[in-house]
Amino acid sequence: MTFASNSDSMNTLKGLNNSHSEDASLRMVSAAPLDDDSVSDEELRPNTLEGFIGQPRLKAQLELFLEAARKRDVPPDHILLAGPPGLGKTTLAMIVSHELGVPIRVTSGPAIQHAGDLASILSSLESGEVLFLDEIHRLPRAAEELLYIAMEDFRVDVMVGKGPGASSIPLTLPRFTVIGATTREGMLPSPLRARFGFTAHLDFYPASELEKLVERSATVLDLHITQTACSELAKRSRGTPRIANRLLRRVRDWAIVHDLSKVDYEDVKSALSLYQIDSEGLDRLDLAVLRTIVTSFDGGPVGLSNLSAMVGEEAETVQTVCEPYLVREGFLVRTPKGRIATKKAWTHLGLSAPEDVMKSF
Repeated sequence: MTFASNSDSMNTLKGLNNSHSEDASLRMVSAAPLDDDSVSDEELRPNTLEGFIGQPRLKAQLELFLEAARKRDVPPDHILLAGPPGLGKTTLAMIVSHELGVPIRVTSGPAIQHAGDLASILSSLESGEVLFLDEIHRLPRAAEELLYIAMEDFRVDVMVGKGPGASSIPLTLPRFTVIGATTREGMLPSPLRARFGFTAHLDFYPASELEKLVERSATVLDLHITQTACSELAKRSRGTPRIANRLLRRVRDWAIVHDLSKVDYEDVKSALSLYQIDSEGLDRLDLAVLRTIVTSFDGGPVGLSNLSAMVGEEAETVQTVCEPYLVREGFLVRTPKGRIATKKAWTHLGLSAPEDVMKSF
């Protein structure tokens, strides 16, 4: 079967970029997609599970899940993909469609304003088709309730008429598979989560797996790159494939402008230095936050409002865009009294930490 709807799906994916915060989208190391990512990601995206790098346990589970559905000759149960942005949820949805040999319809929670929008999509699905719902946690409540029935009973109730004389007519749907993607699984209501037969949790990638991903992407881009350069690029990618591919494209730009036949370790360092991305994957905002805590507040604790005012960013941007990676990598600790810079942060800035920090963090 041909993938007639996939080009439309890719156009829809481009529109999903607008749902991410504007501040996040300006950062090279943001996991949120940038304006030029959709086309580039499609170029680098594998279309089989075998070609998908990383998440080995999830791949094994999904392979078994899909193979069982193929042997039963029925569409698989609904799938929920949960995890931070940029780890491959959309890619896996596309792979499921390709592995099953069926079309995929792509939309998102924010794109569905009313239950009628979702009803229109559901009623037009073909037998076995995959419906990919990105940011499913942002569906309107009325659309959620409609989706419950459609996922479980494969029907939608169509309202005919208005006012007291209105009546509901059930419309039977062909069997299909919903793939929901969410970065905030906890925001999904329990009745909706319960209707997914398989839930896959994606984790951040270790540097070794990102290195393989960079090698594969470099081959697709026809970019000759050394092993040490791949390793360095993977190290600065914050455990996220989308960031690794984005940085690789900027390194490719560097190679083109400088007429390089092969990219080496020093080229990666020079290219990413131009974009203010250091050896730990920290960018200008990350370093500004750490430097402010260390130099202006003696390492902390400091409240979020004071910190955001000092670095000149919105508090929400600092909290949701910057802090998660700094906390995950051990540069920052959140306490009831505020943010505290760890020994690792002081060392990374080339400063000596106070005695109490040396002992505590």
